[in-house]
Amino acid sequence: MASSTDNPTDKPSDNPSVDTTPISPTLERQTSLEKHLQTRPEEKDLKNRHILLDTTAAPALQARAAELERQRITDNLKKGLSKRSGKEELVESMLILSLATGGEAREDYTTAAPGLQAQQRELQKHMRANSLEKQLQSRPNPEDLVKGGILQKDESPLADS
Repeated sequence: MASSTDNPTDKPSDNPSVDTTPISPTLERQTSLEKHLQTRPEEKDLKNRHILLDTTAAPALQARAAELERQRITDNLKKGLSKRSGKEELVESMLILSLATGGEAREDYTTAAPGLQAQQRELQKHMRANSLEKQLQSRPNPEDLVKGGILQKDESPLADS
């Protein structure tokens, strides 16, 4: 037998365990909606943030317009890439370094990324300067060269020609 609480025809107010208060009071909902509408961003702001499309096309044509814009950008990119200099031209103009012909490495060949090659050349330049400075410091003086029989006493390595 079914009890009186199991009867689906009973009104909710007849059952004391059911809360019958509205989920949100009507006045509170209305003021909340008004508050949200007042803080709603303007159409221009939404377009600037790319939330709304900035177009004057009809809504039915907006998807096609976006597709055409994408195709225009793709075409411009392909055109720019076709005008781009080839690797051989860049090697000839010394913008990038490459292997010399015959498979032998040139003196200035590098496997570094193109963005790092300028710093690498600068570092190599400084390393050569440091090496030269070190060799000049260990260079024998004229007295040692005379004692070694390399220079004559009347020869002066510092005399101008």
